Amino acid sequence: MTLAEEFRSRNFSIYGQWTGVLCIILCIAVGIANLFNLTRPLLIIFSIICLVSGFILVFIEIPLLLRICPTSAKFDAFIRRFTTNYMRAAIYGVMSLVQWLSLIVARSGSSLIAAAVVLLIAGAFYALAGLKHQQFVGSKTLGGQGVAQMIV
Repeated sequence: MTLAEEFRSRNFSIYGQWTGVLCIILCIAVGIANLFNLTRPLLIIFSIICLVSGFILVFIEIPLLLRICPTSAKFDAFIRRFTTNYMRAAIYGVMSLVQWLSLIVARSGSSLIAAAVVLLIAGAFYALAGLKHQQFVGSKTLGGQGVAQMIV
């Protein structure tokens, strides 16, 4: 199945996974950008959380990395909890909520709002896939559908 065929499948978990990849990039970028905000020191905490969220999402959305990166058994067990659409919607919802809470600290806003919005969209895609009773389907491009199982 090519990438175009995956998008034409109308499976919301594929849309969620690709939005999740965008979340990874965005969380890491805005996390680093706000890390050096010396005018609002409490915002640094939210930027660190955003960075950590981005790195957790790397392992959730790209299953191939669990096979090739040295991680602990505890971390692997934690990541493997997020194999269903509802669990992925839940983790994205929590991560989005935390970034929305950064508005309280920032008062006038920050670029972390962009991460909150995109995390919310990804969570909505996974929730829609769950509500439509669609099976979770991982993109072949990202290491799903047997690619990760080929590496021993």
